[in-house]
Amino acid sequence: MTQSTIRKPRKAEKYDVVVVGGGAAGLSAALVLGRARRSTLVVDAGEPRNAPAAHMQGYLSRDGMPPAEFLAVGREEIARYGVELVRDRAVGVAPGFTVSLESGRTVRARRLIVATGLADELPGVPGVAERFGRDVLHCPYCHGWEVRDRAFGVLATTPASVHQALMVTQWSKDVTFFPHTVTGSDLSDDDLRRLAAAGVRTVPGEVAGLVVDDDRLTAVRLADGSTHSLEVLFTAPRAVPRTDLLRRLGAELHETPFGAYPVVDETGLTTVPGVWAAGNVRGFAEQVVNAAAGGYRAAATLNGELLMSDLDSAVRA
Repeated sequence: MTQSTIRKPRKAEKYDVVVVGGGAAGLSAALVLGRARRSTLVVDAGEPRNAPAAHMQGYLSRDGMPPAEFLAVGREEIARYGVELVRDRAVGVAPGFTVSLESGRTVRARRLIVATGLADELPGVPGVAERFGRDVLHCPYCHGWEVRDRAFGVLATTPASVHQALMVTQWSKDVTFFPHTVTGSDLSDDDLRRLAAAGVRTVPGEVAGLVVDDDRLTAVRLADGSTHSLEVLFTAPRAVPRTDLLRRLGAELHETPFGAYPVVDETGLTTVPGVWAAGNVRGFAEQVVNAAAGGYRAAATLNGELLMSDLDSAVRA
């Protein structure tokens, strides 16, 4: 190899802030930062949690909007303020906030917002994943109104699924609870009394699959071959927070029944100075409206912290 063909490693590009994650939290943070005239890069791997859903609900003025349309509008808005967005994946991070991207690009930031969300691991029942977001659902606040008064089933994933079965009775009085692999000994007497009081039927036995006719869910099939009619099946996926970058940075995590999430203050600041977490990476129940608010709060706090840091440096100089 000649001297002229030796490639020198590219210097890392510098930004005030790198936002890892291009969902509601990341885009909301980027909008605030762009309007505050901060050089900002959004790294978007393109894996929004709500991609299977046709519409998002409960977001004032955006109720019923398709998630993909919501994100497209958000991308257009941040571009107006000079925010750069790349479709890439952050695969590494070093102290000082040098972020390595899957494409080979390396960027540096003075501050970091991690908005990488989480992944939903669904029960391994045939047909559940294929119909998730359609007539297999997880959140009654997100979808309950649209399927109200239909025949509901609740596929248990843990004893906590009793709570889900009780909640969905707000939207339908025809609810059947399938304990699935949750045994009777896992259910408390209070659980059973509440299910009975709510009028929820309990059908024991492992669920082996779904029955679908004309692209519509019509029943679940148990391992014993019996079928039980329903139109909508609720189930609780296992939440897997995407905390790899936070772990690499040494952020403290705390275990919850729904996964390990970063320890943060009310603004989303983690235990690593200069690193904020926003959206579902900091909690499984952050709906779109909450995630957007969290991104806004993190960005506004971060911007003020950067400003004061720069002024203090100027005073010391």
